[in-house]
Amino acid sequence: MASFSLLSLLGYLETALCAAALCVLIFKKQWRDYAALSCFLAVRMVSNVALTYLHYAWGHSLWSLSRDTVYSLYFYVYWATFAVEAVLTLLIVYGVFRLAMAPLKGLQTLGMLVFKWAAGISVAVALGSAFAPNVKGTALVIAAVSQLQRTQSILTLCLLLFVCFAVRPMGLSYSSRIFGVSLGLGIMSTNDLVQSAWLAFNPKMATAYNLINGVVVCVIMATWTAYFALPEPKRRLIVLPTTSPFLRWNQISQALGDSPGFVAVGGVPPDLFAPAELEVMRRASLKMVTPFPSMGERSIAASASRAI
Repeated sequence: MASFSLLSLLGYLETALCAAALCVLIFKKQWRDYAALSCFLAVRMVSNVALTYLHYAWGHSLWSLSRDTVYSLYFYVYWATFAVEAVLTLLIVYGVFRLAMAPLKGLQTLGMLVFKWAAGISVAVALGSAFAPNVKGTALVIAAVSQLQRTQSILTLCLLLFVCFAVRPMGLSYSSRIFGVSLGLGIMSTNDLVQSAWLAFNPKMATAYNLINGVVVCVIMATWTAYFALPEPKRRLIVLPTTSPFLRWNQISQALGDSPGFVAVGGVPPDLFAPAELEVMRRASLKMVTPFPSMGERSIAASASRAI
C-alpha cells in the first residue's frame, strides 16, 4: 500500500513537472525550436491525467461502464500514448541534431538525410518483426509498440552519442539547452532499455521498477525545466583548423549538394529576353570595336606601308 501511494505521488509529480517544463518552453519562446519536445511534454501530461482518472474510475466504479470496458480504455490509451511518445522522441533527436549542426550546413543536410533513412528503416523493421504467426489482438499491439520503443531507444542513443561528441566542436557548452535535451533523452532511452530487459527476466519485480522509473522520469523532467528556465550561454564562434574532419566533410557535403550548372544548347530566340535586355544588348553592340579588316584590306594596307 505504501509503494502504491509513493507510485501515485511520483505520477502526480511527473505531471506537474511536465506542465512546468512546457510552460517554461512557451514563456522562453523556445517552443518553435523544440516543437517536438513541446508536443512530447503535452502528450505525456495529458496521458498521465487521463490514465490517472481511468485508474481511479476503475477502482471506484464512477461510471456506468463495466470494469472490463474501463480497463480496455486504459489499455489502449496507455499503449497508443507509448507509441506516439516513441515517434516524438525520434523527432526530438532529429530537431536536436538539426540545431547542433546548424553552423555546418553541409553536414546538417547530409546528416538529416541519413537520419530520415535510418529512422524509416528502423521503424519498418520494428513493426515488421512484431507480426509473428501466433501474435494477434492486444498481444500484437504490445509487441509492435514494444519493438518500436526499443528500436527508437537504440537509434536515439546512437545519434545522441554523436551529438555529445560534437557539442564542443560545434561551439556549444554543457550548459546549453541542446545538451540538456540530449542528456535527458539519453537517460530516458537507457532507462527504457533497462526496463524492458528487467521486466523480461523479472516480471514479478514490476512494481519495484515502476518506482525507479518514476524517479528517473521526474529527474529528467526537472532537468529539462532547469535547462530552459536558466539563461543559456551564447554559442561560441566556430574556428576549425584546415585539417579538421568536420570542415572536410562539410565541404564535401556542400559540394555534393550543389545543383549542376545549365547551358543553353543551340540558338536562343529573342523572345526569351525582356525588351529592356534587348535594348541593353543593342546599345552594347554599338560600342563594340570595329571588326577586323578582310584579307583584301590587309593586303592593300601592307602594300601602302611598304611604299611609304
